[in-house]
Amino acid sequence: MNMNIVRSMLGRALPAAVLGLLLAAGATAASAAGVIKVGVLHSLSGTMAISETTLKDTILMMIAEQNKKGGLLGKRIVPVVVDPASNWPLFAEKAAELLEKDKVSVVFGCWTSVSRKSVLPVFEKDDGLLFYPVQYEGEESSRNVIYTGATPNQQAIPAVDYLMNVVGVKRWALVGTDYVYPRTTNKILEAYLRSKGVASSDIMINYTPFGQSDWQSIVAQIKAFGSAGKKTAVVSTINGDANVPFYKELANQHISAEDIPVLAFSVGEQELAGLDTRPLVGHLAAWNYFMSINTPTNHAMIRQWHAYIGDRKRVFNDPMEASVIGFRLWVKAVEKAGTTNVDKVIAALPGLEVPNLTGGMAKVLPNHQITKPVLIGEIRPNGQFDVVWRTDGEVPGESWSPYLAADKDIISDWVHLDCGHYDTATKVCSGQSGK
Repeated sequence: MNMNIVRSMLGRALPAAVLGLLLAAGATAASAAGVIKVGVLHSLSGTMAISETTLKDTILMMIAEQNKKGGLLGKRIVPVVVDPASNWPLFAEKAAELLEKDKVSVVFGCWTSVSRKSVLPVFEKDDGLLFYPVQYEGEESSRNVIYTGATPNQQAIPAVDYLMNVVGVKRWALVGTDYVYPRTTNKILEAYLRSKGVASSDIMINYTPFGQSDWQSIVAQIKAFGSAGKKTAVVSTINGDANVPFYKELANQHISAEDIPVLAFSVGEQELAGLDTRPLVGHLAAWNYFMSINTPTNHAMIRQWHAYIGDRKRVFNDPMEASVIGFRLWVKAVEKAGTTNVDKVIAALPGLEVPNLTGGMAKVLPNHQITKPVLIGEIRPNGQFDVVWRTDGEVPGESWSPYLAADKDIISDWVHLDCGHYDTATKVCSGQSGK
């Protein structure tokens, strides 16, 4: 409605202060109608800031790129950045703030599974949409989440196969941070190893708190475990800044990749940027992307990143690629739906695909996972990775692991079954996320 008409109609009946509030609210609504708000929910402080801050920067870069193209649906995209500060309950509070107060159309965020588990009830209650960009343990499928990170069959299982079949590993030290992702992933890996004939005595499992700084005794235990005459490897699900003292202690105790290789699931270029990597040469990581990938698409993205951030030393890594993929999938879904309405965008997402940075395509599956290649990288002296193994093509993500007896018949399908936890044996849907 024309504000002059509003003023004429209401000016005589209302006090000036009240009229001013109404007119300000009308102006705010009119202004908001011309923008699309996007939430960014990553830790910018605390133990996970080492990994998550750069994901915030990635989403801001993608928003800036899209705005240069004219925005989305003729509107400018405005980021709303919050800092949950590596505090898991605070993630839920900040998610509610983004959805209920800021009215964002989508959220890109979280790293740890405990943060994702914290916000999941909020997104399901408020019917929000979260793009989650980091590898995780599976065992979950929500209509309100698009999982652009790897599931165990897109990272952990192929990594163990590589160690077993190529490196000849016989003894396994499963070392992780004490929270959902490492515990569930190692539960799956232990079941997988046992299915391959590995004895319980050849599997060591250890968990430490977030931010663990003293690794001397744990690394000594790993060294002793590896002295039994069988080829031993560490499968690491250590997260955040605890990786820095862990790798330093490996070097202090002279554990080389030839002796006991470490294959990490949460260590990439960003985490190595703060380390002297020379003693770590030869240790491994399993991801779906490495900065060293030689494709025109990847080179273009790195140039764009360096131009945006203004620092040619800043690295690019797997969760950053997953953030790029997620943002581009969301844009494509909004354009297809012709609206940012969450229900319509969710319906538009399955089947959409965008190029990944390794030369293939990332496609949204009915279970809200995406297709991803799997790569094993070996640490170089400069903190980059040489790709020593990769799958022939993209691997579809599985929400539920067939190696856990309780889940072997469970699937997720939000297109045909409208269910995140469907038992193919009993034909029963257990609901939204199976929890």
